[in-house]
Amino acid sequence: MGKIAIIDDDAAFRVLLEEYCLKLGHTTTTAENISEGKNLLADQSVDLVFLDVSLPDGNGLDALPFIQSLPSSPEVIIITGMGDANGAELAIKNGAWDYLQKPLSRQEVVLHIRRAMEYHEKKSHRSKQISLKRDEIVGKSKAISACLDQVAYCACTETGVLITGETGTGKELFARAIHINSRRANQPFVVVDCTSLPKDLVESILFGHAKGSFTGANTESKGLIEQADGGTLFLDEAGELPLETQKSFLRVLQERVYRPVGKGKEQKSNFRLVAATNRDLCAMVEEGTFRSDLFFRLNTFNIHLPPLRERERDVEKLVMSFVFTLCRRNKLPIKGVVPETLEVLSAYSWPGNVRELENTLEKAILADPLDPVLYPIHLPPEIRLSRIRSRVDSKNTEEEPTAPQEQIGTAVLSFPETLLPFKEYRKQLSLDIERHYLQLLLHESEGDIATACTLSELSRSRLYDLLKTHGLTNSPQSSPE
Repeated sequence: MGKIAIIDDDAAFRVLLEEYCLKLGHTTTTAENISEGKNLLADQSVDLVFLDVSLPDGNGLDALPFIQSLPSSPEVIIITGMGDANGAELAIKNGAWDYLQKPLSRQEVVLHIRRAMEYHEKKSHRSKQISLKRDEIVGKSKAISACLDQVAYCACTETGVLITGETGTGKELFARAIHINSRRANQPFVVVDCTSLPKDLVESILFGHAKGSFTGANTESKGLIEQADGGTLFLDEAGELPLETQKSFLRVLQERVYRPVGKGKEQKSNFRLVAATNRDLCAMVEEGTFRSDLFFRLNTFNIHLPPLRERERDVEKLVMSFVFTLCRRNKLPIKGVVPETLEVLSAYSWPGNVRELENTLEKAILADPLDPVLYPIHLPPEIRLSRIRSRVDSKNTEEEPTAPQEQIGTAVLSFPETLLPFKEYRKQLSLDIERHYLQLLLHESEGDIATACTLSELSRSRLYDLLKTHGLTNSPQSSPE
């Protein structure tokens, strides 16, 4: 039996959910708001979380990233009193099990609990059984671990995989990881770089050609598809595949049959397809630059790789791994890395992702090959300047009062910077206090003098004198800030 957390400010609904969970044999723990819920989840491992959207201290959906980062990776069922399509989209994209709207029937709640708990148990069991060969994939952040879990799940199948992500996120590394963890690991891994396919030779490169089939075809040549027979065909940057080639390639995917250029007989190739792209293929389909039927064939199983800026915890591990590898490659002693260098590297946004980090470190190492330590001075100027700018901007945005201040209610008293005679010092502060009081008084009385006199216990004449002194009228005043 599992453990279920309920985060909802509706006491009656919490009691009802607890009752359903207990009857199914599960233990429960509850919280009334996000803050209490986070503390609860940080202390206890749970399998399922019921999370309300409208909570006293904020929107429950904002807590989803925190819940998803928990070691137990609990399933999350969002519950709300008011349906919201945008909220539902956000919840599902962040991995929620479902998005339910109150009121809920007992049968509906019980079914979701059973299904979510069954799924969580199987998922946990699979994770314990997986022993993944990850080669050069470095990092243990939640984002990259989730991608590695997907690699493990799809590696034991024959389904096609589409790997998406920004340039430099390591799409080919993940494609190779799928291959070496699959049943085809001992067979060829063939890369098709769609960005470098000459338009007039695409079919020849992919399908091969017979001798004399075109000018320059002096010998028979095996195409990449034939070379991948029994193994994995990696279609790198699939979004760059010429539109005229997409139709013929689609047939290859459907039938695993192709015809080399200049031959009359079709041939078969038993390959597994893994494709990758940094392009938005959905948008390309809408624009008519990518075939929808080919897209659906490629997108059977999707792994989206996170950019390096979302893997901050992995930067240090990547740096140490690259420094070791690059020093060995360049036949240099292994360099040390001071904490200040790691700090600068961790603060940079890395638009070129892991590939840019590796290139940056190689430049830094070769900038002073004999220095046994990598200091910030060895890094490219743009990387160091990025860190300096962020520090300067941070200091400039800090609010630093020019004179000592003290907050009283919503009023701010500005104390004189120079030492004045006691009477003058007291008079200046007294005037500030009087003015603030009068503003509050006019606001509360809505400008009615009789009411103001009653509230302040001042005579009418005295009140008029004070208003005149401070240049205030008896019109309703906005509440002072």
